[in-house]
Amino acid sequence: MSYLEYTVKTVPTGWRKVLYLNWPLVILLTAVACVGFLMLYSVAGGSIERWAEPQMERYALGLAAMFLVAMVPIWLWRNLSALIYMLALALLVGVELFGTVGMGAQRWIDIGFMQLQPSELMKIALVMVLAAYYDWLPMKRVSHPIWVLAPILLILLPTGLTLIQPDLGTALLLLIAGALMMFLAGVHWLYFAVVAAGGVGAVYTVFLSRGTSWQLLQDYQFRRIDTFLDPSTDPLGAGYHITQAKIAMGSGGWTGRGFMQGTQSRLNFLPEKHTDFIFNTLAEEFGFVGGISLLILYVLVLVFCIIAAMQNRDRYSSLLTLGIGLTFFLFFAVNMSMVMGLAPVVGVPLPLVSYGGSAMMVLMIAFGMVQSAQIHRPR
Repeated sequence: MSYLEYTVKTVPTGWRKVLYLNWPLVILLTAVACVGFLMLYSVAGGSIERWAEPQMERYALGLAAMFLVAMVPIWLWRNLSALIYMLALALLVGVELFGTVGMGAQRWIDIGFMQLQPSELMKIALVMVLAAYYDWLPMKRVSHPIWVLAPILLILLPTGLTLIQPDLGTALLLLIAGALMMFLAGVHWLYFAVVAAGGVGAVYTVFLSRGTSWQLLQDYQFRRIDTFLDPSTDPLGAGYHITQAKIAMGSGGWTGRGFMQGTQSRLNFLPEKHTDFIFNTLAEEFGFVGGISLLILYVLVLVFCIIAAMQNRDRYSSLLTLGIGLTFFLFFAVNMSMVMGLAPVVGVPLPLVSYGGSAMMVLMIAFGMVQSAQIHRPR
């Protein structure tokens, strides 16, 4: 037994859990959040009260929630996975019945101290229930058609409820995250080939429905697609967001204009500068160096999740950790692609950087489960 192992074993059990925490992951998450605080201070014109201070309070609460969730044994989260999924599904139904409307969409439930967005909770609940399902299912049955049907239904139910809010971005994230979980669990690649072929047919059908009585997407969603394909067709209308976003990003150059010196954000040319397009503010003020530095932090978080998944001893912990890591990857990959014009604008926030309560709290709780798997694995 090494001196370090002996030292850890002599520490009381409660404190031993603290020592077993993945502290590099905690430091990386805090570093990403600090980038968010800095940019929210900047886009508010040097005011901490408007966006930065509430975001700091939410992160402190989220960090406390992460530590609390981490102390709970991972087997308990496994047993609660189905219940948490059903709760998130019920909240999605509740959004349709008594949700609040904002920016033309009905996505939130007012719970007094904050606006809860159930679709954010569902992103993690879906990963949990699929990890529990494939932990329960014997490997030889993973690709059997009957046993493939259940996870497909688990994915399509919340995806459909999210799509009708309407929230195309989150619906796509749920669909992709669910498919990735099935792939990680070992479902045969032929299923994905069939789905890919069906996806091509679905895209064709969506475009075919445009302007008909059975139109499958909202008009503004079609405009987003048109804008993605050619923003110059309506630079002052539907193309305004992405045009200004590209100007902000391009004007930053290699090292940026300097902290709080970005003209696009300071003069309010850049829309949603504190939420969806906050990365463009970062790129304008700190240039390519600032943008790539944040990307490196994100990639390191993903790498630590992959390493943690490889070190876990049970199937549920590994699938859950990988699923949360890949969901986190989808968050920043889709947002960055969106604000750089590489993907349609679908309203996905930049994790831990964009202003918002639900997304941050759910994400920190999710990383608490990653920590729980780390702490409670056999040693």
